[in-house]
Amino acid sequence: MITIDLRSDTVTRPTPGMLDAMKTADVGDDVFGEDPTVKRLEEKIASMFGMEAGLFVPSGTMGNQLCVKVQTGPGDEVIIDETGHIFNYETGAAAHLSSVQLRALVGEKGKLTPELIEPAIRPGNEWDPRSALISLENSTNKGGGACYRREELTAIRSLADKYEIPIHLDGARIWNAMEATGIEPEFFSTIADTISVCFSKGLGAPVGSMILGPGQLVKRARRYRKMWGGGMRQVGLLAAAAEYAVDQHRKLLADDHRRAKKLAEALAGMESFEVDPSTIETNIVLFDTPGRSAATVVEELAAKGVGMVPFGPQTVRATFHFQVSDEQLDEAIGRLADS
Repeated sequence: MITIDLRSDTVTRPTPGMLDAMKTADVGDDVFGEDPTVKRLEEKIASMFGMEAGLFVPSGTMGNQLCVKVQTGPGDEVIIDETGHIFNYETGAAAHLSSVQLRALVGEKGKLTPELIEPAIRPGNEWDPRSALISLENSTNKGGGACYRREELTAIRSLADKYEIPIHLDGARIWNAMEATGIEPEFFSTIADTISVCFSKGLGAPVGSMILGPGQLVKRARRYRKMWGGGMRQVGLLAAAAEYAVDQHRKLLADDHRRAKKLAEALAGMESFEVDPSTIETNIVLFDTPGRSAATVVEELAAKGVGMVPFGPQTVRATFHFQVSDEQLDEAIGRLADS
């Protein structure tokens, strides 16, 4: 039985305070636009990020796909890093739902640069797919929690403006990125045309993400959300949990990052594993298992009560969240040392 769960920051359980917020939420039918709690959350998060409107959605995948849908047309192309969530973990949804193809580029730790993007922009011949959207991820998942710096995003925005291509920002862990870089949320509205943010990862809500963007785009996305089965009724119960998470749990992210760094430093001193602690920026630790398969190592750790996930043939991912204590981290380090 896994007692120290580092598989993902999605495994948290609602806290007593969060459950109280859910129990006392003022709710209505959101399909009719009558749920006051979800409307308040949409307005609050849109204002926080300097965007015109927000739309609460069940998952980050739905949020990303809605943003692709409302900014592209059939036969278009989306430029993305090869490690991007939309490319790897959304079951080919962009092709199925929006009839677009993904142009996957080899970036650095999941991050793109203008120098990588510009040669991938199609010249506009009639036989070319149209370069319709640039998709960025911040922080990066398969990139090990790496974050874009302000100047990096500004440079990409300048390139996108040059070619009149919109940008979608997959901000599933944007809360971690803001904590690590000190970038204020309003800045991202100057970079991205649409943003998706998640409440159920590091913030610890049980369900939910939100897309942010111009009012007309969000209105269109709301229609597609309904078409795709995402229309929800008394969703204020979940919106209340998300709002509580933003208000109460965001301040805990720094501890997640500190613990991730401590784990990486401990792993670097073990003969069985390889990791560079200086690369750890947020709550994700990717480490290598030379001479052994990642799946075997993960199995051995699970037998000792520590949960992690394989992230490559010889790479393991550990992800921190606020329900992993310092004492559990020390215990996990001890069990790793015996692996």
